[in-house]
Amino acid sequence: MDDVQLGGLRNADPADLGFDTAKLADAVAFAEASETPWPRDLSGGLVSVQKAAEKPPWNEVLGKTKDRGGPNGLILKDGAIVASWGDTSRVDMTFSATKSYLSVLAGIAIGDGLIRDVDDPVRDYAIDAAFDTPQNESITWRHLLHQTSEWEGSLWDKPDVVDHNRRLGVSVDNTKKGTKRELQKPGTFWEYNDVRVNRLSLCLMQVFRRPLPEILKTRIMDPIGASDTWQWQHYRNSFFEIDGEVMASVPGGAHWGGGLWINSHDHARVGQLILQRGAWEGQQLIPESWIDALSTPCDIKKTYGYLWWLNTNGAHYSQAPESSFFALGAGQNIIWIEPEHRLVVVARWVHDAKANDLVGHVMASLK
Repeated sequence: MDDVQLGGLRNADPADLGFDTAKLADAVAFAEASETPWPRDLSGGLVSVQKAAEKPPWNEVLGKTKDRGGPNGLILKDGAIVASWGDTSRVDMTFSATKSYLSVLAGIAIGDGLIRDVDDPVRDYAIDAAFDTPQNESITWRHLLHQTSEWEGSLWDKPDVVDHNRRLGVSVDNTKKGTKRELQKPGTFWEYNDVRVNRLSLCLMQVFRRPLPEILKTRIMDPIGASDTWQWQHYRNSFFEIDGEVMASVPGGAHWGGGLWINSHDHARVGQLILQRGAWEGQQLIPESWIDALSTPCDIKKTYGYLWWLNTNGAHYSQAPESSFFALGAGQNIIWIEPEHRLVVVARWVHDAKANDLVGHVMASLK
């Protein structure tokens, strides 16, 4: 039990932790055989591999990119590694799983008192004029974290309209993506919008008054014993001056390149930290109340929390318990947290149409 409390990622015999070893081996084999159809060459970013309906200049890749590796991942139970596959030490782009790291940083800002209340207008904290318009002045931190802000504007040469009418899911029709629609009152309409998430990232940098990778390193990654191989890549044009110092603002994904580049072991440590309700080796790194908040459904999008995907009514992965929640990135890049069974699963480069079955294989391996 001590290892569980300390969060040590020790190795353990899966049979000792309640797994059917043959079925667990089947789950690993399924993951290895379910590679994404994406090319290994990711130089064109998300816009290229998903053939998203973005026209020049909106489709310009602004951040660095990195060719991907093969399928890899880990399964943890009670803080111990019971299975792994592929090269779990390889640093890869993680796309929108990065958004969930922004949520973690928002929780730290709340705990530090830098953000007094998620229902405060962001306008009260921002040090630029991006929230001084009739459309934007009532936007709160909660709206940005829930993706219900309806923020209007451009950031780093990308307008909010680039993700209007965007659809998510397997084989969805995105032909209307980027078609301007009438904006709604903040808090009344949910839309997955990377420009607005990047705006949240800039706002968080403004309240911390330091680059977010520095905050993540000192407050989370170093205390949990993460490697020094991860990077959070910015765009070539995403710079902002604070207190006379020019800082790079990082994106919440790799829609146009950049984002968090990280290996699966480090992802697993962060997942274990969330499972342990923000505590690690006797330190409360994230307020425990924030873990509840980030996994609470948005009023108008029951399968979404604070930049984490929820499995309300089994809607996201039908073969996972409803208590599960996920950091998800295109590709697929998955951190699956299952509190009832004390599981953390990291899976990289899984075919999106097979991810639910992978979840089912893992659940079936539990006795």
